[in-house]
Amino acid sequence: MTSVLNVDTIAAKDGTSPVTLTKQSAAKAWSNVDLDSFSINGSFNVSTASDDGVGLYTASLVNNMSDINYASTTGSTMSTSFSAERAASGQHTTGTCFLHNRNTSSNADSDADELSLVLTGDLA
Repeated sequence: MTSVLNVDTIAAKDGTSPVTLTKQSAAKAWSNVDLDSFSINGSFNVSTASDDGVGLYTASLVNNMSDINYASTTGSTMSTSFSAERAASGQHTTGTCFLHNRNTSSNADSDADELSLVLTGDLA
């Protein structure tokens, strides 16, 4: 027998706090940016994205992370020889994530058509 659960809101016992995930972690921020028009196609907890030079980008967060040790997953679309990565940890703040896109064939910084980012960790 199948069951259906239809709800509008799930809250903690006090009725207002968010539900605590047990042994799970949800994305705290994500974005998909069209780098040709430099517009955000979709996002959660990302207020702006900026072009900092060839292959260098910054994502600014609406709500800060608790520290700079958050995890990130990045990706770019242009060619199979391109890779996006979170830039050196010394450049990050709790409110920004710096991204670096490289052509892995030539080992040179390179712009991509589209850049995606997912952040996990704790919010401040």
